[in-house]
Amino acid sequence: MTSFVKSPNSPSGQPMVDAAGVHKRFGGLHVLRGIDLTVRTGEVVCVIGPSGSGKTTFLRCINHLEQITGGRLYVDGVLMGYRERGDKLHELHPREAARQRRDIGMVFQHFNLFPHMTALQNVVEAPIRVQKMRKDDALAAGRQLLARVGLGDKEDTYPAQLSGGQQQRVAIARALAMKPKLMLFDEPTSALDPELIGEVLDVMKQLANDGMTMVVVTHEVGFAREVGDKLVFMDGGVVVESGKPADVLSRPQQERTKAFLSKVL
Repeated sequence: MTSFVKSPNSPSGQPMVDAAGVHKRFGGLHVLRGIDLTVRTGEVVCVIGPSGSGKTTFLRCINHLEQITGGRLYVDGVLMGYRERGDKLHELHPREAARQRRDIGMVFQHFNLFPHMTALQNVVEAPIRVQKMRKDDALAAGRQLLARVGLGDKEDTYPAQLSGGQQQRVAIARALAMKPKLMLFDEPTSALDPELIGEVLDVMKQLANDGMTMVVVTHEVGFAREVGDKLVFMDGGVVVESGKPADVLSRPQQERTKAFLSKVL
């Protein structure tokens, strides 16, 4: 059985994600209020919390889909989206930010597949256009990835002909095709019918087993308990509590965490 590409090792214990005092404002709305979070290479960090707590915004800040408005955010030791001169940050040109983003895979809640492309075409588009991979090599790698997510017989199928779970698995294969060092998942099962959730979670579990570094915003508490190395509870734009999933879920220390978990467990 062919495994997914493992995350490359970071230099001497350097964290894969290092957020230090990260703030994000949308006009007068202060969404992130000083996020401090470290994700080690090979670690699976699951983020839970109520709607509006800043989970998705934080995820989008990691790969600079959203610009932070305070603090610092590093991926594999590289400051994301900015160049630091003295104590001031200067935003990178969009092309430079896009180059940084190539090493980070992201799977969205609503798949975001190209509807006019087959499953295989969706998977190989970025390697061919962005990485300038030879078409034959990209197609071979794309077929391997589709087979690995259980969709080897769907390469010529268009998204509209696939179930939600199948579309999300194509989206995972598409993200993996760029050989990322980090995978971000933004509530990847929340748009799926209940009977389709398991097939997506199974692929994510295999990714974790293969050593991929992952940050997963999720409502699937069972997945967080089983697969996560760290569980982070966010509310009001701050990290309220974090720790080993079993500890946070069974013995939460903060009253806000206890109140939230009492409604979802």
